Amino acid sequence: MIMAVKLGSPPPQPPPLMGMTVAKKCGSVRVLLGGNKTGADTGYAGGFPSFLPKEVEKIKDPFARSLAQRIERLPVKVGFSESCIMSSCVKPLIQSDINPVVLLHCFDSSCLEWRCTYPLLEEAGLEAWAIDVLGWGFSDLERLPPCNVASKRYHLYQLWKSYIKRPMILVGPSLGAAVAIDFADNHPEAVEKLVLINASVYAEGTGNLTRLPRMLAYAGVSLLKSIPLRLYANILAFNGISLATSLDWTNVGRLHCLLPWWEDATINFMSSGGYNVIAQIKQLKQKALIICSERDQIVNYEQAVRLQLELQDASMRLIPDCGHLPHVDKPSAVARFIAEFARGDCN
Repeated sequence: MIMAVKLGSPPPQPPPLMGMTVAKKCGSVRVLLGGNKTGADTGYAGGFPSFLPKEVEKIKDPFARSLAQRIERLPVKVGFSESCIMSSCVKPLIQSDINPVVLLHCFDSSCLEWRCTYPLLEEAGLEAWAIDVLGWGFSDLERLPPCNVASKRYHLYQLWKSYIKRPMILVGPSLGAAVAIDFADNHPEAVEKLVLINASVYAEGTGNLTRLPRMLAYAGVSLLKSIPLRLYANILAFNGISLATSLDWTNVGRLHCLLPWWEDATINFMSSGGYNVIAQIKQLKQKALIICSERDQIVNYEQAVRLQLELQDASMRLIPDCGHLPHVDKPSAVARFIAEFARGDCN
């Protein structure tokens, strides 16, 4: 299992005027700098949100630190929980005429993996959300809800219905592509287009892991957050990075694992069977963009070709000299591809 640990560039400074509307590319964008009117938990005053593990202070990567300061929790009402789930995400600073871009993340990761590409999307004038999938990231799960596929889908729908409220360009890397496909198939009204990055969509769920004895399951999950395993994941995902950088990225990638409910949430998901979206792929009617990497050691090129053939309306872009996480290795290329795809024919 591969965990995403990433590097990015710092977010742009907020514009000085509240409510300012400016022309940008083929439409306009409106700067959103109003106060907190949603019951959101920002949890900070110029530093890190208080709900992040204290180990965030040890992260050296200045770009990860910058995006971490923008994470907040929004109350999301779900039917399977008695109270709202305070759900972590990075909200857009701007509102665009173009439908919003909503960024999911890889398996067992967080919105921090978008710290490189996210600010570039904002600079391109896109209204971008980076959302933590239920059970991962930095949401408050002290009262642990179900973290199976149906619950993840319903939580994302309720967040979309409460806050985003417009058809979205839904972006999913690796297993996040399976999350996006499942959601788009069940809620087509909420998804205008799909962007699937090195999509891991042909696995048939979590397989034998669903039958592991509970003690073995917890032992396995404990290994999943270990520094050696996460470090090895970096070696697979990236080429030519120093040991010091890899260790720092490992700390970024496992930060959410330090929350007290992470083990229970992860076991809940893995024992539920996980994602199997093979039958849903051919049913999708949304236009899709497939982004694949030339040197991906985790999802091979043949799977990307198969995905393009099975989708009803899909194009593909190949990123050369790049590993499994192009939104880290080649953020400018990924941001450009997403922006061009989001704008469609308006340029």
